Amino acid sequence: MSHPPSLTPPLVDYAPPVEPYLDVLYEDAHFVILNKPSGLLSVPGKAEEHWDCLEHRARLQFGDARIVHRLDMDTSGIMVLARTDDCHRNLGRQFEKRKVKKSYVARVWGMMVGDGGTVDLPLICDWPNRPKQMVSFELGKRAVTDWQVIGRDEASTLVRLFPHTGRSHQLRVHMLSLGHVIMGDRFYAEGEALTGADRLMLHAETLGFIHPAKGEWVDFVCPSPFG
Repeated sequence: MSHPPSLTPPLVDYAPPVEPYLDVLYEDAHFVILNKPSGLLSVPGKAEEHWDCLEHRARLQFGDARIVHRLDMDTSGIMVLARTDDCHRNLGRQFEKRKVKKSYVARVWGMMVGDGGTVDLPLICDWPNRPKQMVSFELGKRAVTDWQVIGRDEASTLVRLFPHTGRSHQLRVHMLSLGHVIMGDRFYAEGEALTGADRLMLHAETLGFIHPAKGEWVDFVCPSPFG
C-alpha cells in the first residue's frame, strides 16, 4: 500500500544544544540514565547532518551504550540506555510488556476543568501529515493516559501525565483531544499556544523498572526545567 508524501516540513537547521554535552543522572555496569535536552534527537536522523543524537553522545563517553526506547526530539527528560546485551534484551522486554512506569510533566494552553482524569482514545498515523497522529476509533491502536493538574496560571495549566501505552505523540494528541494543546508544540499548537513557549513544554520526569541484574525495582527522577 502506498501513501501520499508527508506534508510535514523536513528537519532543517538542526542545532542541538551542546551544554551540557551529556547529562548523566546515574550509571552502573548495566545501564546509564541520561537527561535528554529538548532539541536533541534520541537516535540519528536519516540525513547525514543529523548524526548528532543522545545515543551517539552516550557511546562517545561510555562506548557500549545502546538505545532501549526513544523520546521525540522536542521532548526533554529521562532515558535509559543499556550497556550490555543482556540488559538491552531485559529492558526491551519490560518496555514491550508495559512493565516500565513513566510520568511526564507538560504545560498545556488554557485552564483545564477538573483536577484529573483519564483519556482513552485510539491513535493512528495521519499519513498525509506524518509524523502527526490522530484519533481513529476504526483503525487506531488503543492509547490510555492518566492526567493530574499540579498547577495553574492565568493562561495555562501544568499537568502530570501517566501514559499506560507508548503510542507516538500519545500525550500530545490526548491533551489536544481535551482542548488543551501542549504549549510550544510545532505539530499541533497554533497562535499563542505555539508562540508562548520557546520549546515543547513536555518533559519525561520519572522512570521506573526492574533492575536487569539485581532483580529489584528502581526509580529515577529528573525534575522538569519548566515546572
